[in-house]
Amino acid sequence: MRNFARWLLAAAMVFAGVSHLFWARKEFQAQVPDWTTEVVPLDKDAVVLASGVAEIALGVSLVALPRHRRRAGTVLALFFAAVFPGNIAQFTYRRDGFGLDTDVKRLVRLFFQPVLIAWALWSTRTPRA
Repeated sequence: MRNFARWLLAAAMVFAGVSHLFWARKEFQAQVPDWTTEVVPLDKDAVVLASGVAEIALGVSLVALPRHRRRAGTVLALFFAAVFPGNIAQFTYRRDGFGLDTDVKRLVRLFFQPVLIAWALWSTRTPRA
């Protein structure tokens, strides 16, 4: 079950990363908090492109680096935590994107980030005997 969950997460990450680079760039830009460009000297599009490349690399690492699976899961969990402020900004500033066009939908989405973090960690750990 863990292997299936890890492969599913890897596929989702690669798909999300590719969508950052091509068809969903504008919608992802809505999730980049305004203060990000003050902290990182990049415009919102560059942040979206960089995060897309990171997502592809993290997704690939989940399946292509079996000896580093646990580390890849930890880095992915940290990535999910790092992008969480973007989700909060989308809720706070009422930015639409990906069908999240109401406050309730944007709020509910916030509760899925811990699920993604747990998924990344659980799917890359060896079960205890």
